[in-house]
Amino acid sequence: MAQLSLFDNGPQRLLDDASGRIVLVPDLVEDGTAQRWFEQLHAGIAWKSGTRLMYEREVEVPRLRAHFRVDDPDLPVALREAHAAVAAAVAAPFDSIGLNLYRDQHDSVAPHNDKLADIIRGQPIALLSLGATRRMTIRAKHPPRRVLQLDLVAGSLLLMSWETQLHYDHAIPKQRAPAGPRISLAFRVRGDSGLR
Repeated sequence: MAQLSLFDNGPQRLLDDASGRIVLVPDLVEDGTAQRWFEQLHAGIAWKSGTRLMYEREVEVPRLRAHFRVDDPDLPVALREAHAAVAAAVAAPFDSIGLNLYRDQHDSVAPHNDKLADIIRGQPIALLSLGATRRMTIRAKHPPRRVLQLDLVAGSLLLMSWETQLHYDHAIPKQRAPAGPRISLAFRVRGDSGLR
């Protein structure tokens, strides 16, 4: 991960121990750029719905998704620019961008960790938020069950080390208060596994 120092309005180191490292950069991207990227991606991506097996029945995934390889010749301009911004802040060879569109307060992602078989060992995961602010919960898998509650605003970047996926789950819960649409860009180093 990049060497990020702590400033009042700069990167915030939320966790840095044997269980991993989590850093929040609240304003990686300025508001106008974040809004432009959001509008381009919201309208210009072929978003896909999906289903998954949960509690022995097939349920709809409560958000829309898309995926791009960084070397895709048809990579949208907004993703190319976002990749450049993240690459300038984080020393990792990100080659995959997963997109999630949370349409409103009813869309969510259940507590989970990234599948480590799908990402290169030792490489971080970077989540860039666009659109409406949503709260992420990061919870330790084992006692003492440390919990972080983060309001991810447009233009913010959340960095999680590879090791955190072993020790923490993260989620975007449904919420009662109305919320506008939000797009999360997940930058990963997947190597050949990213071709699937």
